[in-house]
Amino acid sequence: MKYVVILVLVVLFAAACAGGLRRNADDDAVAYLDYAGEPVRGFTSFRLQSWQPLSRDRLVLWTGVNEAYLVTVWRSCPDLQFAHSIHVSSTGSQITTFDHVNVGRDRCQISEIRPIDVRRMKADRAADRASREGS
Repeated sequence: MKYVVILVLVVLFAAACAGGLRRNADDDAVAYLDYAGEPVRGFTSFRLQSWQPLSRDRLVLWTGVNEAYLVTVWRSCPDLQFAHSIHVSSTGSQITTFDHVNVGRDRCQISEIRPIDVRRMKADRAADRASREGS
């Protein structure tokens, strides 16, 4: 009986952790969508600084401290949310909607690229933190 109780607690803990992770990913996606501009055909990047998966079909590509793009792929990339690394194809220094994101064995065609207003996002987050600390 003791082992059954422990097993139930472990399962409940794992479910709670997974649920928390899912909500955070959804919150991130919504936060980035709030600051995403109109779709563009592509952008110039000599080097990607980092990336952040948001869902099976969306990720953020960071090209600078204050420069990021919300990228959507045509079909979902099943492993995108759990990938440790990705590769983004490019033509020269341009990443466009003709390129794709490689995640493991999956090749996911880019369908949309939207610039993110990173400066406004950071300013809004700083103002939000300041108002919470001042309350």
